[in-house]
Amino acid sequence: MTAVTSSPVGAPTYETLLRCALAGELGPDPAGLRVAVAFTTRQAVRHDGRGTGYRNEVLGLRVGAAVGSCAVEPGALDDGVVEDCAGAGVDRLLRHPRTPVRVAALDAYLMHVAPHTPEHGARPVRVPAGTSLEKSRARARTVVGLLDLPPGATVLVVGVVNSLLEALRARHLAYLACDFKGGVTEWGEGVVTDALAEAHRCDALLVSGMTLGNGTFEPLRRHALEHGKRLVTFAQTGSAVLPRFVGHGVSAVCAEPYPFFWLDGGPSTLHVYRGGAR
Repeated sequence: MTAVTSSPVGAPTYETLLRCALAGELGPDPAGLRVAVAFTTRQAVRHDGRGTGYRNEVLGLRVGAAVGSCAVEPGALDDGVVEDCAGAGVDRLLRHPRTPVRVAALDAYLMHVAPHTPEHGARPVRVPAGTSLEKSRARARTVVGLLDLPPGATVLVVGVVNSLLEALRARHLAYLACDFKGGVTEWGEGVVTDALAEAHRCDALLVSGMTLGNGTFEPLRRHALEHGKRLVTFAQTGSAVLPRFVGHGVSAVCAEPYPFFWLDGGPSTLHVYRGGAR
């Protein structure tokens, strides 16, 4: 099977990727696959030594051995949506009226078709066992290491994770933090809410996979393409979707399929994709 950097979609967008999946151009006909299990994972976090906390909620859909994920705003999906997904054909969920369901279904389908293995362009990176904060920092070092920027460069961070900001500071990289929720960072810096409006101020983009679920990924990808900027994604949402864009506006992906590092204190694995990887 070809590596993700040689996608059958010539110049893919999220919507063309979705259409190709529905047409069976990326693998088996999704009409012949069903979601066996649908679930949500909810967490609240306040790391020791940190002054702020946050909440996460993630929709998970299981197809065979694969789990596709899409983060949502806490409380955005009622139990009826989850129950509707269980037992449904993948083709129906790829057409679902709710964007997070479509994203999770596409993620599960692509994970089923091309799991995170070296044959599909992935390089495994082990995260050692540890506390939630230790594992968060280990992941952040891997993600920030994909930026390949000189000290003093400015990074637009879309989806504020304090460990990522801490890792950028350690690399002497400036950043502009962006999140729909606004507010301030752990260090009292203001958080902007419109990523695309601020992108011109930055040398590179570090983008959460959550942008697939809220519809902001494509404008950021086009900005990176048009301006020749590095765009690195850290993907729990869409971990099997975003590697399809490496070489098409995305420079590198740190893919983290379910179960995520914050669910267990034992070792876990990240999967890194870079342009040109086979």
